[in-house]
Amino acid sequence: MVVRDSQGHAVGTLKQDDFQLFDKGKPQVITRFSIEKPAAPFIPTVVASALDEKGNETAANARPPAAVPDRFIAYVFDDIHLKAADLVTARAAADRHLSESLGPGGRAAIYTTSGQVVLEFTDDRDKLRETLNRIKPQADVRETTDCLDINYYWADAVINKFDDQAAAAAVDEVMACRGYTSQELSIAQAEAHATEMSALARGEYTSRLDLSVLKDVIRRLSATPGSRNVILVSPGFFLTPEMRQDEAELMDRAIRANVTLNTLDVRGVYAVIPGGDASQIGRASVSASNLMLLMEKNALAADSDVLEELAEATGGQFFHNDNGLFEGFRQLVAQPEYIYILGFSPQNLKLDGARHGLKVAIKNPKGFELHARNAYYAPLHAINSEEQAKQEIQEAVFSRDEIQELPVDLSLQYARAGDTAVKLNVLAKVNLKQLRFRKADDRNLNTLTVVSSVFDRNGNFVTGTQRIVEMRLRDQTLDTLSSGITVKTTLDITPGSYLVRLVVRDSEGQTMSARNGVVEIPF
Repeated sequence: MVVRDSQGHAVGTLKQDDFQLFDKGKPQVITRFSIEKPAAPFIPTVVASALDEKGNETAANARPPAAVPDRFIAYVFDDIHLKAADLVTARAAADRHLSESLGPGGRAAIYTTSGQVVLEFTDDRDKLRETLNRIKPQADVRETTDCLDINYYWADAVINKFDDQAAAAAVDEVMACRGYTSQELSIAQAEAHATEMSALARGEYTSRLDLSVLKDVIRRLSATPGSRNVILVSPGFFLTPEMRQDEAELMDRAIRANVTLNTLDVRGVYAVIPGGDASQIGRASVSASNLMLLMEKNALAADSDVLEELAEATGGQFFHNDNGLFEGFRQLVAQPEYIYILGFSPQNLKLDGARHGLKVAIKNPKGFELHARNAYYAPLHAINSEEQAKQEIQEAVFSRDEIQELPVDLSLQYARAGDTAVKLNVLAKVNLKQLRFRKADDRNLNTLTVVSSVFDRNGNFVTGTQRIVEMRLRDQTLDTLSSGITVKTTLDITPGSYLVRLVVRDSEGQTMSARNGVVEIPF
């Protein structure tokens, strides 16, 4: 969560005792508390050295790249809901923003919810501009006949919420438009119902598509090292109660991957036009016209609610009710100086997938504004220790944070194996003195998981390997090796600039270390 003062600045001075946490209204004991500083600079600590033909280090060591990428921003344009006029404005603001804000360590990607336009992470401004210009609004999500114009919110009210008033207004509209008599009421009801069902199906499809694309983008971002941000450029979209589980899974995925989701409402300052705008058909009945006005207001508010929920749940910001979209982009890429992480263990948690309302409060508010997720869903099954270990290792691999729970030294060496082939040696020296061993007969048991990964200059995963080192050491052997063991892995790469990430985890102490390195191999 993020706490801001009255001027909108992030606050980083609060302590664990300043917060209260409630699950379904019941106070919880906060068992984990930390303050993260996402904007903290990252400096690689290990530089690869070159080896000659005999395997000896040469005098000329590799120099680190001028700017190792440490910030990744994915711009997601909701082109299946964006109107043409809003897209033109947002595209121009995004173009200016990218040309002025993308620093040497930043990488940007562009995605669309329709999947029609995609550009993976790059720092090439020309490619970014060309991709922005290719984005076009897709088919309108409204279901319209020559007599009935119904939005997804209205269709949901009739079909799923059994709103008799909304259903009657739709039938009245068809009756008035067609000139049906009372004897033809059943025909009007059938036509209205068919339009409502079509609108509901189309709305469900596009909303689920939005959530699916966002999940894919978060999955893509989870494979990048460093700071990870999403900016969703959208007018918002409606979610039925049945989709809230998918929304919660999206939030969980973002939080686990340390992805901040920011949202920009492209509608800016908007108002509902009585009778609709030029793109909508006129109303033949007074009841339909009045109800449509109410439905439009409710639908616009519901669309905004989703954007706000996604941002607050992941520590992001929601830019809305403002026509200054360029300023909006500028604010959304400005990372909060401080992010609080609170954890708790729910007591007697049932593995039933039920929704749990969350509330975080500050004991002494002092005018502070708090942004945090408002719910989670219980898991359907327990996570075993093996799954948890895999998740912890994966999160560490795709992070930039230095973790030093274990005494691990990293060394990097490379040697050419041809004109374009290079062998990269990743050497992890682990000091065994601080490891916890489990005694079994005359053996000391522990298992090390060593993961070596290589990323290119745009943060794309290139290659990696995992080694499992099972130690079954007698006391005498352990004493001999107490100064450390070296685990060597060799990876095949080509000339270029790379980031190397080493993660080591032991099974008994369940502790971990993560180190960063860089290698630059001339072509």
